[in-house]
Amino acid sequence: MRRLTLALLLFALLGWACVARAQILSSAMSQPLPEPGPQSESQSLLQDGAEYARQYDVPIEEAIRRLRAQAASVTATDALAERFRARLAGIAIEHRPQYRIIVALTGTAAVPPEVIDAAGMRVPVLFRTGAKATREQVLWAMTNHQAAIRAALPSPPSMGLDPRTGELVIAIGSATPAEQSAIRARMSAIAGVPVRIRQIESREINLSPEGGARVEGINPEDGRRYYCTTGFTVTDGTRFGVTTAAHCPDVLSYREPHGGTVPLDYLGQWGWGYQDVQINLSATPLDPLFFVDAARTIERPVAAQRARASTRAGDFVCHRGERTGYSCALVELTDFAPGGELCGGACLPNWVTVAGPTCKGGDSGAPVFSGTTAFGILKGGSYRHDGSCAFYFYMSVDYLPTGWRLMSTAAPVITSPTLVAG
Repeated sequence: MRRLTLALLLFALLGWACVARAQILSSAMSQPLPEPGPQSESQSLLQDGAEYARQYDVPIEEAIRRLRAQAASVTATDALAERFRARLAGIAIEHRPQYRIIVALTGTAAVPPEVIDAAGMRVPVLFRTGAKATREQVLWAMTNHQAAIRAALPSPPSMGLDPRTGELVIAIGSATPAEQSAIRARMSAIAGVPVRIRQIESREINLSPEGGARVEGINPEDGRRYYCTTGFTVTDGTRFGVTTAAHCPDVLSYREPHGGTVPLDYLGQWGWGYQDVQINLSATPLDPLFFVDAARTIERPVAAQRARASTRAGDFVCHRGERTGYSCALVELTDFAPGGELCGGACLPNWVTVAGPTCKGGDSGAPVFSGTTAFGILKGGSYRHDGSCAFYFYMSVDYLPTGWRLMSTAAPVITSPTLVAG
């Protein structure tokens, strides 16, 4: 209770206490909110930090310190990945019992612990040896043996690299222990790398374009109106647009927070293998802003973007969807291939998964971010039989269409935007 009170007082000092309370208190306690300006970097960290503090039961100051370290440690972990490339299974961030970075390596040769300075926080780096295979070996196996693995099972499974162990993880439905053992042996023989079977009674699907979102359009195949979430604002240097998921309707209208709609011309969609993105054009220039709350009253700027290669398991990221609002969770896998035929056929292992339980239809195209850094555009989720979300997966912003880039505060700010993404 003390931490919650402190967080609310800090929000008040930053001048948008009413909006902040809407993120923490129940909607029943909320009152009509004033229209705030875009968040600063400090306000963004404070909002995400309050959620981190709630999930990990640490003081808000420690939560913000860790989130700053998360962003500041990227250069160091990129260097570690290159330094140990021949032995590297993966890099992950652990949050309990302490905040630290784990580097999983093949072989038995020990590497002494190290410490990196990340935004003033001394973060321990531990090297764990004995990983089953390197990241490069598992990625090669997924790329070259995916078709054979899919053909060997009743339905095409999802699969990905576990960066903590160097195993190829293949998800299946119900199976007895004996059946799992037999499947594991068969899959290992096909892939040529160690396999772990993950039994999860769920299936991956594209998050359905529905549920009261803020962009809407009619599907010409069935005549029904569908809804999606916009992601980020983008530009090719002369035109401006917003992103959403490629499996959303082509022709969309943006529904403004206070009523009214803005038509968005369809530019194109890219939805094969490693992409699921659509761009719809705005008639006027846009600012690098996206909404981070369900009510669409809090705007946040994009100041940077995170490459998939620099994303770690254990990174704390958030997303804002029209069905689920604002929520945060940990990255699980950074080399993931969804099952089924979700990418116009088989998906490549270029997707990133984030732990549930917060994802629902209507979140398609939603922005995935941490602080003011853009990570990706939400594609789909894996649902259990009870309807709960096991995890969601997103397309990294690395894979925007050629010639298009995120609008960012690093570029000149364009005034008088027509709409805000998210």
